[in-house]
Amino acid sequence: TLHQYFEELVWVGFSIAVFAACGSLFVKSPYGKFSSESYGIELDPRIGWWLMEIMASVSFVYFYTGGPQASKPVPLIFASLFVIHYANRGWYFPYNLKVQPGSKSSFSILVVVCGFFVTSLHGFLNATWYGRLATFLDWDWFCSPTCLCGLVVYELGFWSTIRCEYIMRHLRDNTTVRYIIPRGFLFEYVSSPQYFCELVAFFGCAVMTWNPAGAVIFVISASNLIPRAFQTHKWYQEKFEDYPKDRKVIIPFVL
Repeated sequence: TLHQYFEELVWVGFSIAVFAACGSLFVKSPYGKFSSESYGIELDPRIGWWLMEIMASVSFVYFYTGGPQASKPVPLIFASLFVIHYANRGWYFPYNLKVQPGSKSSFSILVVVCGFFVTSLHGFLNATWYGRLATFLDWDWFCSPTCLCGLVVYELGFWSTIRCEYIMRHLRDNTTVRYIIPRGFLFEYVSSPQYFCELVAFFGCAVMTWNPAGAVIFVISASNLIPRAFQTHKWYQEKFEDYPKDRKVIIPFVL
């Protein structure tokens, strides 16, 4: 049945998270400042990000359309939030990345392939949950404290992520230096606030929709982003002698 198939894929997602967490102990994800030619073809990061993230939108729209709940108001609201989220992640973010002129390609095809599979799975699971399986997604649920709290958490995480990405994108506006210490907003507290905010958004989405697929993407993202945040924090400390010593890694005032 569809429900059984959905559950099996949820467990596949959790297995991916365990694999990613274990792998991150030995290997840095080869993109950006940690790019490496050892993993084969490297792409322009704008193309790499687009190819990796685009399948979340494509998969979601394909599987959501035609679902028996697809035209109901509350599933439509959640579907709209998903589409907006990945319109930013899969289209706006890659298009607006600033690549230093003359710099080599820095996005491994390996990351694209792995991300392509995960985002396809993410789109399918969410589309299936909203459009077919979660029959409780009605106005009573939408007005419940659980959903409203999740919605607030999601929106805070989503818009804070956009703010962090804006700061990162404009670091080199007035200089040709490739790497600069980020400052302002949550960067005053942690080295990778964009990762923290993204995890907050995914957590809020999982609560808001009471969705196992939301839990899957939260765990997969955490298994990738938390180790990368530690690697980034260490890289900043080694790269800049004046790097603020009171900055945490990923969670303000905590970690």
